[in-house]
Amino acid sequence: MPLYRDSRSDMLVTQFNMKFVESAGLIKFDFLGLKTLTVIEEACKYVRQAQPLFDIGKVSLDDKETYALLNRVETHGIFQLESTGMRDVVSKLQPDHFGELVALIALYRPGPMDDIPRFIACKHGQEAVNYLHPLLEPILKDTYGVMVYQEQVMQIAQELAGFTMGGADLLRRAMGKKIKSEMDSQRALFISGALKNGIQESVAQEIFTQMAKFASYGFPKAHAAPYALLLYQTAYLKAHYPVYFLTALMSLDYSNTDKLGETVLEVKRMGIPLEPPDINASDVSFTPIMKDGASVGIRYALSAIKGVGAASMEDVVAEREQGGAYESIDDFVRRHTTKVIHRRQLESLIAAGVFDGLHTNRAELTQSIEGMVKAAQSPVEKKESASQPSLFGVSTFLAKESRAYLIPTPEWPSIKKLQKEFEAVGFYLTDHPLQTMGPVLASRGYTLLSELDEGAAVRGVTPRKVAGIVTRIQKKISRNGAAYAFMQLSDPTGVLEVTLFSSTLDRVRDFLAEGAVVGVDLLIKREQDAARYIAQEIRLLEDLYVESQILEPLEIKDMKSWEILRAYIEPYQGKGGTTVRLSSYEFAGGPLRRQKRN
Repeated sequence: MPLYRDSRSDMLVTQFNMKFVESAGLIKFDFLGLKTLTVIEEACKYVRQAQPLFDIGKVSLDDKETYALLNRVETHGIFQLESTGMRDVVSKLQPDHFGELVALIALYRPGPMDDIPRFIACKHGQEAVNYLHPLLEPILKDTYGVMVYQEQVMQIAQELAGFTMGGADLLRRAMGKKIKSEMDSQRALFISGALKNGIQESVAQEIFTQMAKFASYGFPKAHAAPYALLLYQTAYLKAHYPVYFLTALMSLDYSNTDKLGETVLEVKRMGIPLEPPDINASDVSFTPIMKDGASVGIRYALSAIKGVGAASMEDVVAEREQGGAYESIDDFVRRHTTKVIHRRQLESLIAAGVFDGLHTNRAELTQSIEGMVKAAQSPVEKKESASQPSLFGVSTFLAKESRAYLIPTPEWPSIKKLQKEFEAVGFYLTDHPLQTMGPVLASRGYTLLSELDEGAAVRGVTPRKVAGIVTRIQKKISRNGAAYAFMQLSDPTGVLEVTLFSSTLDRVRDFLAEGAVVGVDLLIKREQDAARYIAQEIRLLEDLYVESQILEPLEIKDMKSWEILRAYIEPYQGKGGTTVRLSSYEFAGGPLRRQKRN
């Protein structure tokens, strides 16, 4: 057989395609690499720290809490159940035993998917279960009369038409290949066998037609069952050990910002405390926070911060474990070289709040990065400096005031801190700029992103009105030369990708930018297995944003300061959309007395 060696791999490849390979006598295997297996194993490692004998392979398949979680459609992170379409099916089916999970995996495919409404209706007694012939009942009873598995097709051929097991497998393969000559031959064999069993020809023809339609896309039960087992195991872990499960899930997705952001929202939705990254508490990966032997939260991973690199963070954690906690910014800088301490990494670590426990002013640290980098000398320079004796008997390097590199700088406003955090993490982690806008937006008819009706999208086109901060805009050109864009919108409850077609994009070019607070009139459309969100109208909501903010009062202690402030504000009076109220006071031989004017 002719072979080929790909320059990117050491593995030999056949020059024959899979069909010719089988004809030549080789057996074809499919090897599937599933991240889910690693997630399950990592979660189980945490569980076994408290329960050494825990074995996920031995848990009951009839656990009520697991099915309750599935029926609430809390399916984020659950194997095979995260898509909009599958969530809708789970919501309607309300599975209550393992066999239905197996059927769900097999049904949600082109072809068998057409029978999902009948399967659900029969399960809930809304439609009678019908069999074209009594011999079909023992074969199709568990699936409410619906052909779900390839094995059922083979059983039908054996029971109704007297096929051998080998003959039934040939029938299955012929149906899958859709070769007319083979199908005609197999139909004749099936009808002939069915007639010998006393089945009417018209009934046999109808049964064969149903089998052929199904078998073109049918799923083997032998494949669906292990998939359903992984589905069940992930649901079981989430229902009973949510902290461990979500920790493992985030650790595997640490470099995928979009997936990570979705899981962070799920963590918050479930009320699990998520502690921000900390130079003395965080590990390279996400870790469960333990208290008295119980998991009470999740600690954010250092490696999940953009631009820092997992290898460098391993060095940071290893040094902390060997030399003790970092006592100050100076201590951190002294204990590392420029292999770890370089500009890009420091910018990201500072913006993510990693050093807040050592130095609360992020703006000051950012302004002082150059000095911090210089202080992180090479190992040779540090060794030489540390070995120089001083008048007081300690090394010159340790005695000098390394805090001299810190440049006094006012701290950033909270909105800027959050924006910097967003850039470093990929989403709003500790808070959201629009957190205080909930009541204002609700009063104006805006829907939270987490409350968008995905089920409505499955049934057709649905209008909705949402608001958020624009976190990303990706502009593209279609084949016919028209401009369009994808816009990522963020509110305190979620993130949404919105499509802007050329007509909408043209209307908003002048004001649409990253960081803008906007309201969007959406149309939600079902496309294959997902909902698509299309912007019809977009408007700026800056005034609503300002209106919703709770501002700190400004204390003015003397008339001179008052006059300076008034002189600064008066030229802008009537030129903006924001109302600013100032209550003035004047000296009257004692305490300040309030004037009756604003």
